[in-house]
Amino acid sequence: EVAAEKGGQEVALPVLASTLTTVVVFFPVTFLYGVSKFLFSALALAVALSLFASYAVAMTVVPLFCAKLLKSRGQTSAPAYATDGATEDAIPQPSRHGKTLSERFSDAFSRQFDKVLSVYERGVKAAMSIPRLMVGGVVIIFLFSLLLYPLLQVSFFPRSDAGQFLVNIKAPSGTRLEVTEREVKEVEDIIRKVVAKEDLATIVSNIGVTPGFSSIYTSNSAQHTAFVQVSLTDDHRIGSYEYMNRVREQLSKELPQLSAYFQSGGLVDAVLNMGLPAPIDIQVSGSNLGANYEVAVEMARRIRQLSGVSDIYTPQDLDYPALQLDVDRTHASLLGLTQKEIVHNVITALTSNQMIAPSYWVDPKSGNDYLLTVQYPEGQVKSLPDLKGIPLRSARRENPTRLDAVSSVERIQSPTEVDHYQLRRIINLYVSPAGEDLGQVANAIDGIIAETRLPDGVRVDLRGMVQGMRSSFVSFGTGLILAIVLLFLILVASFRSFKDPFLILLAVPPGATGVLLTLYLTGTTLNVQSLMGIVMMVGIVVSNSILIVDFGRRLREEGMSARDAIVTGARVRLRPIVMSALATLMGLLPMALKLGTGSEAYAPLARAILGGLMVSVVLTVFAVPAAYYLFYRKTDVPVAPPVAEEGVE
Repeated sequence: EVAAEKGGQEVALPVLASTLTTVVVFFPVTFLYGVSKFLFSALALAVALSLFASYAVAMTVVPLFCAKLLKSRGQTSAPAYATDGATEDAIPQPSRHGKTLSERFSDAFSRQFDKVLSVYERGVKAAMSIPRLMVGGVVIIFLFSLLLYPLLQVSFFPRSDAGQFLVNIKAPSGTRLEVTEREVKEVEDIIRKVVAKEDLATIVSNIGVTPGFSSIYTSNSAQHTAFVQVSLTDDHRIGSYEYMNRVREQLSKELPQLSAYFQSGGLVDAVLNMGLPAPIDIQVSGSNLGANYEVAVEMARRIRQLSGVSDIYTPQDLDYPALQLDVDRTHASLLGLTQKEIVHNVITALTSNQMIAPSYWVDPKSGNDYLLTVQYPEGQVKSLPDLKGIPLRSARRENPTRLDAVSSVERIQSPTEVDHYQLRRIINLYVSPAGEDLGQVANAIDGIIAETRLPDGVRVDLRGMVQGMRSSFVSFGTGLILAIVLLFLILVASFRSFKDPFLILLAVPPGATGVLLTLYLTGTTLNVQSLMGIVMMVGIVVSNSILIVDFGRRLREEGMSARDAIVTGARVRLRPIVMSALATLMGLLPMALKLGTGSEAYAPLARAILGGLMVSVVLTVFAVPAAYYLFYRKTDVPVAPPVAEEGVE
């Protein structure tokens, strides 16, 4: 009971400080932008609540169970902390006779770990003999690791396999519907040839667009456009992105006349793109649609030369064949017709009256309602003379008149669709990166935009996933700086010192070095998941550093010199540091190795934590004692050596 009470009192401050620091490092979550904020708010809240609950249990239930359940190992008195030159071999060990298997394993492990502690103690003393070089070396390693940052790929969110992909296809402007259908059939044949039969589930194609409300729900803009959606089986062996690359390569070889744009078709990408079809949507806006299109075409030509770009696609066309109907209002009024009535007659003849005068009939027997539409027989208007001969009727006129009697028809070129953003006409330029590196492509596009001379009234904006990525990174960086400041203030209040917080935070630069090195070696992108891993890593490594610094401070208060206190503190605290590091390693290793469905989305988080934790633990257990001795060696007060016991030097 005395041991349980003393142990609880000894770790009360470091456990509380580590709990508060780990909770505080999640402060940047409040600065996140858009989707990432909703994604990580629940994670931060769950970690904070679980840490506070764990602290309450650790300070109450665990000491109680230790007092009631732990059995004596035959030791009659508590040994003093091992000082310089003393080892745990001097502690009387209980007899091995009558021990259980677990006790024998524990004793064997303890003997081997004692050897590790002896080696570690000699290493700490060696580091303390050159404290300036040790601390400076850690700082230099951190500064050199920053050179890896420009080499890292940057993305908003890890790319995950959606188990499907979508191909947007556009034939030359003006291609007839039946020709587009034949070309889409060839695309389907290529897909069936590329995708393994056991991996292919379904192929659904949507060709052209029909007038009416249904056109709202399709991405097609005209009869020469289509999209093909490919669904893979649940146990497909090859990923969807690999199939996309193979299909893209075959399309460029066999059907070069088609423009193709590939999408993952997943819900995650749709949300991260803010509803847009592309991660990078270059919007050229202005009142002159022709000038916008010319700028977009020029930029597309230059962007195609970038190495990290796979697809470039412009959904709008300005050269689609069309007919312009000019109504002679004077002549029409003499015949009792208005412009509205003329347009309604033409629409009814070509596409039915569903859009202008919908009519419903309710079946009196079943109660079902049916939409009644009126339309010319399909194929009756086959040529321009047929169109001009459409009869026009009016409620104020008994006999009909022909369309060419009150109007003229002219062939023109018109846009397939006119998109707007905040009331401004825009031309979209969809850009898809070849891999996950969204940052490099976006930066290169920024350079192209800056070098492009824009006509008066034309503006270019980048939207889509890149917009959310940049906003989240800026807000996350601001929040992380504020979190470190709050972390420092909490440590100052807990330890009532300005030196100890600096010593504790010395564990953060090696952790950042480990993160950068791990991300670079594993080819993992820097994204919001890996940034969240950095946040969690900071909380863990700071907790390890707190254990060493707090114990050294406690021993100094008991009269030890700074050298003996920090050596003893590092030796005693090495076991819990290694245990917590191994527990974290074993828990996150399956996630880091991407074992399981959907684990690729969280692999960067696990890799950032593991890389930062491993490097920080290895360097911290030597650098922190050296820095502690460097800070406090001038304040040492000589302490009388204890009386040597028999058998102890």
